[in-house]
Amino acid sequence: MNRILLIDDDTELTEMLGAYLGREGFEVEMRHDGPSGLSALLDPASPPADLVILDVMLPDLDGFGVLRGLRDHPGARVPVLMLTARGDDDDRIAGLELGADDYLPKPFNPRELVARIRAILRRVGEVPAEGVLAVAGLVLDPTRIEARLNGQTIALTGAEFRVLEMLARHTGRVVSRADLTEHALGRKLELYDRSIDTHVSNLRRKLGLGGGDGIEIRGVRGVGYQLTPPTHG
Repeated sequence: MNRILLIDDDTELTEMLGAYLGREGFEVEMRHDGPSGLSALLDPASPPADLVILDVMLPDLDGFGVLRGLRDHPGARVPVLMLTARGDDDDRIAGLELGADDYLPKPFNPRELVARIRAILRRVGEVPAEGVLAVAGLVLDPTRIEARLNGQTIALTGAEFRVLEMLARHTGRVVSRADLTEHALGRKLELYDRSIDTHVSNLRRKLGLGGGDGIEIRGVRGVGYQLTPPTHG
């Protein structure tokens, strides 16, 4: 049974969601403020969560602060699904930039929440079909979800790793945003959904992938992205 940590200060909503998720076969623990939520995630004595549902608006420490504290902690790779205000693109982008795997705007249908949860857990639990990938100085180990660039380990979220993995498996070829969304997030690409673009931006920043003679993630307008190997004059 997958264990979910639900962090939201709306007690009525959390009780409803807790009961609904329980009927769907999940074990749910609830926290109603940022500090206690982060403590539950980082306390080695607490049972580990398989996924976190994290609201942006929390007392004492907001969802961004919780996510930042989680991602700054070595080895804390638990996937995070953020709950944001509908239409607030800034919150969605900020959450993805800090390392959220996906987001869902409020209000939402609980069935969609369950679908998102299962999609993320399915991606996390998938057995890699192939072994280690290497593109120039970039090495990806799908079994360990580990990325190294020129020998240096780079901390990536699960979603970021899966985006990079798919680009690496298709080095030199354009991968559509729709295919990247399905592979990395386990769902169909939605209209105006910029999640993949934000994940790619994070990858470029974390890996320092630019132009010139190094590896580059190139965007093809209206299509998708491609990982290009180094060019040598």
